[in-house]
Amino acid sequence: MRIITDHKLNGLNDAIEITAIDDPGPGGANHNYCVVLHPPGRPSFHIGQVVFQNGPIATPADMNGLTNEALLAVLIDRMRGFQSGQFKCRENAIALTHLEDALHWLQHRTRQRMQRGVEGTLQP
Repeated sequence: MRIITDHKLNGLNDAIEITAIDDPGPGGANHNYCVVLHPPGRPSFHIGQVVFQNGPIATPADMNGLTNEALLAVLIDRMRGFQSGQFKCRENAIALTHLEDALHWLQHRTRQRMQRGVEGTLQP
């Protein structure tokens, strides 16, 4: 297990515990994260678990978790919502742009892997 602290900055984020609960798999990444909220003065509670794809997806039957792209799509949708409402600001716009860029480059990598015929395998 490994505790993630990159998000910690203020009281809200300090109260959110994120733990990588599995060992890194092929490629060196973890696949299973647990999120627990520790609100001051209240009992802690389990928010949920984020389970990422573990292994190649040669067929739909190989799917066993979220992709990075799917999680980015959720964050992009959320930031677009903020940008269409009262929390619109320059900082949110920049964050949204970088999230969209991250999604673009992951999709670009997938397209290149598809063209090379290695998508759905453990080949680099």
